[in-house]
Formats: sequence, C-alpha cells, structure tokens
Amino acid sequence: MHRAARIEDAVHEFRENRARKRGYQVTVIPYTGYGSTTWIRVLSRVLLTRDPKPRRRLPIIGRRDETVRGWRSFTAVPINDVDVTITVGGVEHEVKADRGGVVDVVIEATLEPGWHTIQLRAEDSEVVTSPVFIIEPDAKFGVVCDVDDTVMVTALPRPLLAAWNTFVLDEHARVPTPGMAVLLDRLATEHPGSPTIYLSTGAWNVAPTLTRFLSRNLYPSGPLLLTDWGPTHDRLFRSGREHKRDNLHRLAEEFPQMRWLLVGDDGQHDEEIYGEFEEQHPANVAAIAIRQLSAGEAVLAGGRSKAEFMSEKSDALWIYSPDGSGIAHQLNIAGLL
Repeated sequence: MHRAARIEDAVHEFRENRARKRGYQVTVIPYTGYGSTTWIRVLSRVLLTRDPKPRRRLPIIGRRDETVRGWRSFTAVPINDVDVTITVGGVEHEVKADRGGVVDVVIEATLEPGWHTIQLRAEDSEVVTSPVFIIEPDAKFGVVCDVDDTVMVTALPRPLLAAWNTFVLDEHARVPTPGMAVLLDRLATEHPGSPTIYLSTGAWNVAPTLTRFLSRNLYPSGPLLLTDWGPTHDRLFRSGREHKRDNLHRLAEEFPQMRWLLVGDDGQHDEEIYGEFEEQHPANVAAIAIRQLSAGEAVLAGGRSKAEFMSEKSDALWIYSPDGSGIAHQLNIAGLL
C-alpha cells in the first residue's frame, strides 16, 4: 500500500477513536443508486457525526430551511471497513464499506422499472432509505452529464476558487448554468424512463449539497457518481479523468443497448474523455453536447480544452453552445429532442 494511504488510514483510525469517545453517532448517508431489473448498484457512505445543534432562530422574512457551508461536509469522520446491511424487498445483504467509508456495491435484486427505495443500516445507526432508479430492459437512451461548469458554475480547476466554492460558499449561492435544467428536464420528458446520471470528479463529501442544489433548481433526479479524494493503494492522488473514464466504460458494459447523450463543458477534459469513449464504444453514443464557457469563465477555469480535434475525427454528432437553450435547439434539429 502507498505510504500516503497508510498515513491516511492511521489518521482515520485516530479520528474515529476520538470521535467515538466524544459520543459521535454512526450515520449512513444514502446516495441515489441505479440498476436493472436483476441487479442494483448501491451507493452510500458511513460516517461518525455529532448530534445536530438546534438552529438559531432567523427572521421569517428571508429565512432558509437550510444554511449549509461547504466545509461542514468535510468535518464528519468516515468509518473504515464497517459492515453495512442493505435491505431490498425484505431480503438483507451484508456488505462492507471501503477505506473511506464509501459503499459502492452491486447486489442481486428483482425490481420493476422505475423508482424504488431500499434500506441501509451500519452497526447501531438508524435505518435510512436510499432511492434507486431501475432502468427498463428495453431502454435505448440516457443522459450522462458533468456537474462542474456544466449544470453549476464553479470554476473548479482554479484551486483557490475551488476551495472557496467547496469549503466556504453557502450552497444557496451556487449559480445554475442558464438553460441546463430545462434542457435535461425536456430530455427526460421526451424519453420517458430514460436515466439521467451526473458524473463528476467531486468528492462524495459534497453529494448531499449537490443533490439539494439539483433538486432546488429543478434538475431531473438521478444518481451522482462522485469519487473519494485522497490517496489510493498505489498512488498519492486519485485521477479525476480515470474516474470518469471508468464509469463511462462501466455504463457501456452494464447497459450495452443504451445510447448515451454525453453532456460536458470545454473547460476541463470532457471533450477528450467523451471523444475517447466514442472511439471505443461508438454504438453507445447518441451525441456529445459541450457547453462553451464564456471568456471570463474560461479564464477562471484555467483556459479551454485543447481537444477540439476530437470532434473532427469522430462519427458522432458534436454540439457546441454556451447554454442549455442552444444545445436544446441543435438537439431538436437532430431529432433527439
């Protein structure tokens, strides 16, 4: 195991022992999962959290139900290698969380297409419910959408701005990308039963914040596929590009009949990643839609992607536009909307 991973494990163990002595409670944070009629992918995280303090009273005018700074998502203590019980349709499955407390497992289950809820529990935690979207066996279309600078303006690649957005900024101040919520909602309406999957290099810590953001801004419900920051068994830092590549290839293997609309932006590596995926799985790509950053956003994001050539040698439909409305117009012309 990489030295950094051993150090991280030691830090986690110290924090876990200290948190248990201080009376922190085992808590399962459920994330939205997905699957077919014969299996489901269950996503969650097991943490030690303190009892929530009573909220201070705020004036009725302008009061928000939740005022959450991003840094609070990173103060909870993950539990390594804890046993988790998943209950699906009355049947219990015992699984184990990974080094960061993340549960990402596939279990057998027989469920009808549509939305379902499953139950999760770890040690003496309360039972929590997790939504799971079951994709129809004959579904032919789905959406995979990036988050940062695609559905939400974050300027993520700039380290200081990323830290501000992640750790300091009130989640209610995050800015949705113009027209993207309407675009994804129209796609979900035009293709009933199609999944919308949000694929990001963000950490699992911010999944609850992102889920609330997507719901508050009327984006279609769907699984978030995030990653766990920090060292792995064989390297100092996880690769965000590999995370996206691995999950795209996984979706192609899990749903070989599906054609995906891949939505991203030109401020990171989405063009390169999507172009490579289309080369390897051309039958699984319906189109590639790239949101073009404004000049100011491109500066904050550290520049634009240099992978424009990917669209030139690709047989797939590539769409470029600065907002969701322009993408929707071109998808409509192509008969996908």
